[in-house]
Amino acid sequence: AHELLEKGIPFATALVVRAENPTSGKPGDKAIVTADGVMHGWIGGSCAQPTVIEESLKALADGEPRLIRLSTEPAGPPRDGLIELPMTCFSGGTLEIYIEPHRPLPRLLIVGSLPVARSLARLGQVMNYRVVLADPEGAGAGAETLADVILTDLAELADHIDPLTYVIVASHGNYDEIALETALRSPAAYVGLVASQKRAESVREYLLSAGVSEAEIGRLKAPAGLDIQARRGDEIALSIMAEIVQRRRLTEQLDGTWLASLTGRQAPAQTTAIDPVCGMTVVVETAQYKSEYKGEMVYFCAAGCKQRFAAEPERYVVKAPAGGNSIDLSDMMLG
Repeated sequence: AHELLEKGIPFATALVVRAENPTSGKPGDKAIVTADGVMHGWIGGSCAQPTVIEESLKALADGEPRLIRLSTEPAGPPRDGLIELPMTCFSGGTLEIYIEPHRPLPRLLIVGSLPVARSLARLGQVMNYRVVLADPEGAGAGAETLADVILTDLAELADHIDPLTYVIVASHGNYDEIALETALRSPAAYVGLVASQKRAESVREYLLSAGVSEAEIGRLKAPAGLDIQARRGDEIALSIMAEIVQRRRLTEQLDGTWLASLTGRQAPAQTTAIDPVCGMTVVVETAQYKSEYKGEMVYFCAAGCKQRFAAEPERYVVKAPAGGNSIDLSDMMLG
C-alpha cells in the first residue's frame, strides 16, 4: 500500500471486520483493490470477491468509505452506515467488510515565484495538495517550506504533470510561453495564467504561432481565477484556488471518466455471465471454473457450483413447455 501511495496509484483497502461461519474469510483478512478492478490479497472466496471489487470501485469513484454486509440470511433491522448485500453461494455464512478508498493527492504545479505564487502554494498546502514550485531562477528563500518538490529546470515540467495536476503559470512574463507550451500539451486537469487580459491575448497569439493547436490553447484559463474582484496577491491566489476547487469537483462527478483519469487509462472491458447454480455474476475473462454444455460455455463462481451443474445440468437450465417462458444459456450472458 505504501508503494502504491508513493507512486500515486489509486486503490481501496478491504478489511474483514466480522465473520459468521461457514465462511473462508476471517476477521483481519484484508485485500487491496486497484482502480482497474484487480484484487490483491484475501477477504474470502469467489462468493465475496466480485461484490467487494464492485463496491471498492464505487468507493474510489465517490471517495467515501463504506461498511458492507454479505450474507445468505435475510437482512435484519437496518443498521446506520451498513450496506446490506446478498451472498448467493450455497455455502452460507456472513461477512462484514470495511472498504476504504485511497486516492492520490491532487498536484498543484506553480511556475514562477511571484508573491501570488507563494500565496497559492500556502493555500495548496492547507488544502492538502501536493505542491510543486518551478522557477529556473530558484523559488526564493523559504521555498522548501512551501513545496513538496522544487524544480529549477523547466524541461522537467512534463514529468510532474498527470490528469490530477493543476498548473498555474505566474512568472510575470519571464517564461510564461515556455511553461504553457508544455502544460497545454499535457494531460493536466487545469492550466491557468496569471496575467492581464491584454498580456493573455499576446501569449495566446505567440502560442498559436509556435504550433500549439487552437484546441490546446482553448484549455488555457487566462486570466486565471474566478472573478471575485481580487486586487492583492493573496486575493488573486484565493480566486485561483477557488476556481481549481470548482474545476476539481466538476470533474469528480461520477460520469464514467473520472476513475480512468486516476489510472491514465480505461479499465479493461469485461464480459460477465450468470452462474446458473447460485446466480452470482462471474467475469468471463478471469473465470477459473467453466464447462461446455450443448455447445455453449457455462461459467461458475466456484468448483462446488461446477460440480452441481455437472451432476444435474437439466435442473439449472430449464426449458419451459411450449408457449411458456424459457431460460437458456444465452440469457445468462450479460456482456
